[in-house]
Amino acid sequence: MLHLIGIPNCNKIKDTRSWLEEKAIPYEFIHVKKEPLSKDEISDLAHKVGTDVLVNSRGTTYRKLEIKNKNLDDDELLALVHEHQSMLKRPILVFQDSVLVGYDEQAFEQFAKEHELLD
Repeated sequence: MLHLIGIPNCNKIKDTRSWLEEKAIPYEFIHVKKEPLSKDEISDLAHKVGTDVLVNSRGTTYRKLEIKNKNLDDDELLALVHEHQSMLKRPILVFQDSVLVGYDEQAFEQFAKEHELLD
């Protein structure tokens, strides 16, 4: 099953949900404010795509925490992400061991084809 990770009021999540529904791709939505990812799940995602891809350094939460110039190592940054999951870049699509981060319809199409999610 494809998992879509994010928060429901995010425009990119809404657009992704619309795209998936338009393509009739079944998915499970994981609302990180109601069902936070564990530290291990966040670390696993970061290992697969890289911390720089996973963390939204241009988002409101990142800016409010004023961590831009603090030179945090990956473990420190991921601990903050665990505490403030709105720092995750959205959307995050997970299918088995594959992860795709960010809104890009061409990438969605390729991801879906690679994993035979399209009818």
